[in-house]
Amino acid sequence: MAATDFKDYYAVLGVNKSATADDIKRAYRKLARKYHPDMNPGDRQAEARFKEIGEAYEVLSEPEKRQKYDQYGQYWKQAATPGAGGWPGGGAPSGFPTDMNGFDFSQFNSFDDFINELLGRVGGNNTRNNRWNASYRQNTAPGGNGFEDFAYGGAGGTASGDREGNLTLTLAEAFHGTTKRLSLGNETINVRIPAGAKPGSRIRLRGKGQMTAYGKRGDLYLTVQIQPHQFFQFEGDNLICEVPIAPDEAVLGATIDVPTPDGAVKMNIPAGIRSGQSLRLRGKGWPQAKGDRGDQLVRIQIMTPKTISATEREYYEKIRAVRSFNPRSDLLGIRL
Repeated sequence: MAATDFKDYYAVLGVNKSATADDIKRAYRKLARKYHPDMNPGDRQAEARFKEIGEAYEVLSEPEKRQKYDQYGQYWKQAATPGAGGWPGGGAPSGFPTDMNGFDFSQFNSFDDFINELLGRVGGNNTRNNRWNASYRQNTAPGGNGFEDFAYGGAGGTASGDREGNLTLTLAEAFHGTTKRLSLGNETINVRIPAGAKPGSRIRLRGKGQMTAYGKRGDLYLTVQIQPHQFFQFEGDNLICEVPIAPDEAVLGATIDVPTPDGAVKMNIPAGIRSGQSLRLRGKGWPQAKGDRGDQLVRIQIMTPKTISATEREYYEKIRAVRSFNPRSDLLGIRL
């Protein structure tokens, strides 16, 4: 490439050399959105412009690459017919200084090595997790007939084009499984969420990321987030809940109804249970990968009534008068 073919990446993005990283990012987002192939189907000029914008951003968005670009200027893209070792004539290009501003070009075996170092393409698969700033609106109906519309935004492109987003589900959707309709620019896809998705679960959609500067699409990674539920919560692989019982039920024991994802079931409360103690309902918890069910943990909370009738007060007073149990007996010998 002749020196006259040198591309001014600052001009490509429409910023000056003193532009901040945020200025460069804003300029890239604006131009990438304008010239994205999904927004300009069949327009080869827009596609070429999009690749050029991506190439410019790939260099100027990285502080080290940008510094090298500012130092090397036109030489960083200079190339000729390679000789031995990939450099023209077996060494550095004719007229190409081996040392420039403290940088020694002789450390590279070939011009391709120089370009790889300059562009940071070694390894080829940049897997930086640039957060895909996904916005959505949700309209969920029972049975998983909801939809989720996403809009591209957030961080700029990477060499891989991978993007990440958050997919918010209700607890019922995560438990039973559901299908979400995602709108990615001008493309609409249906994503099946299997039963038993947990907070933090990741779903990979191959080839549904952003278009890279090299004409390939990366992958889209969706991280599952679950809306808080008024009764059920997660504790590791188990589903937990808190169930209140009355003082007499705690003392005498009882059989009570406890909600589960499948509906209420009977559970025996042993006599003398303490507040905060947990009981286990086996096989009534969260769906597992092999089709099994985890356990549901029921945490007991002994609730005292705020108001009682005259008869209840009379009996509580009788109990207090004859009670032999002292709940503070273990505290009698405590002192400093």
